[in-house]
Amino acid sequence: MKYPKKTKTDSQPAKPQGEGVADFVRQEMMNAFPDMCFIIAEDATILEANAKGREMLLKKNVSRAYAFHGFLLKEYQELFLDNVKNCISNHTPVMVEAELRVRIDLIMSVELFLRPIITNSTDSSRSCLLIVRDISDKKKQELDLLRFTNLAHFSVNPIEITDPNGEIIYVNPAFERASGYMKEELRGKNPNVFGSQKQSKVFWEKMWNTISSGKVWVGEVENKKRGGEPFYTQLLVSPIVGAKGKIVGYFGIHRDISDQRNLEQQLIHAQKMESIGMLAAGLAHEVGNPLASISSLVQILQRTSEDEFIQDKLELIKSQITRISRIIRDLVDFSRKSNYEMQLTDINKVIRDAIEIIRVSKKAKDISIEATLDPNVPLLMLVPDQIEQVFINLFLNGVDALCDQSIQQMERYGKTKKTITIQSYVQDSALYVLVEDNGKGIRPDDIPKIFEPFFTTKNVGEGTGLGLWVSYGIVKSFRGEIRVKSTEGYGTTFTVKLPIQSP
Repeated sequence: MKYPKKTKTDSQPAKPQGEGVADFVRQEMMNAFPDMCFIIAEDATILEANAKGREMLLKKNVSRAYAFHGFLLKEYQELFLDNVKNCISNHTPVMVEAELRVRIDLIMSVELFLRPIITNSTDSSRSCLLIVRDISDKKKQELDLLRFTNLAHFSVNPIEITDPNGEIIYVNPAFERASGYMKEELRGKNPNVFGSQKQSKVFWEKMWNTISSGKVWVGEVENKKRGGEPFYTQLLVSPIVGAKGKIVGYFGIHRDISDQRNLEQQLIHAQKMESIGMLAAGLAHEVGNPLASISSLVQILQRTSEDEFIQDKLELIKSQITRISRIIRDLVDFSRKSNYEMQLTDINKVIRDAIEIIRVSKKAKDISIEATLDPNVPLLMLVPDQIEQVFINLFLNGVDALCDQSIQQMERYGKTKKTITIQSYVQDSALYVLVEDNGKGIRPDDIPKIFEPFFTTKNVGEGTGLGLWVSYGIVKSFRGEIRVKSTEGYGTTFTVKLPIQSP
């Protein structure tokens, strides 16, 4: 079958050749964009689309008219139309972010770039060029970054981030609290600014060799807070790897193990006390019997000799034997299990009785003893005589610390009178008793040793060094704690903590 040739009247008016070339060039330029590209009218109707736009939105169906804002989620449509009108009316480019429904099951985050144009040289219709850029991955990265930022910022663990050279670029609030430094002070500094120098150079070289090779390093470190006090952490350092495997920084997270260290030290101390207790039982047997024989011989010699010189020396020997016997008795009391019966005990009454015992001492006559006792303190299952001995020991230590002060020392530290204050109160299911004196205090180097047997800061012959050791053992036997805090020159505070629950 032959088709009739089209006549001039059957054909559409021929477009000028220059305009056809311009349309072709414009279309090819639009197709060259990697993003979706459209020419839209003032009412957002799509006039033209590049290949990417037809593929993603129009599905190659260009036979019907589409309004671009119909593809946007409802909350963005009105804003988009306003931006189109402003772009065309004011002849200014506009950029806006929105969400585009590409399919029923696919919503894309996009940046919409609008620029006013004239479609051809003779057409005065108002339109603009619209470039639609997919930023879904960018938004996802921003969300991931926001999540990480919040995780790092609100984590209870101290976190630091450094650049590849190890200079700090970020620390979280937990790190500020743990170290005592503000982030402004640490930014740009090397982490060794709060190092304790307790770890060797080899230790840190091994760490740097590990993380610079792209591996994670974990170790326990001791750092120093801004005030100089130590804090112990388990540190994990991980390299931050960027494009092409290049290390762009390091991420460090600390886990505070200070409580764990303190518990370990308490356990070691308790084991030491147990070992010494076992030693004390053997010592009492091996030394006690010969000592009793020596004491008997001394008494016989005292009765048979009238020489004054010999009597003086025998009396000195007798006093030293008595002192050794007292030490052995304290050791045995500490080492053996108590045979005393536990009973409901009024701690306030025990404290008052102990105060009365101390007040009759000649040393305490110039010392003010003040007690503030909570009347609501409950009765506790204790051995009254043992817990009274604890407070007598603590009060006697306070008296000795105050008697060792001279008037000049008191004036130097602004003290007007010698005072021991006792306080009892209940807090968090425990009973607390504070014994505070404004005496000479304890040297920082001596504080870790004061609960050890035979350690004393008193002059030779003035103390056995067993009072606090025995007190420590008694309190521990009641599942309690005894702690000390002291400032040299200003005074000392002992805190006895006893659980309210029955043992």
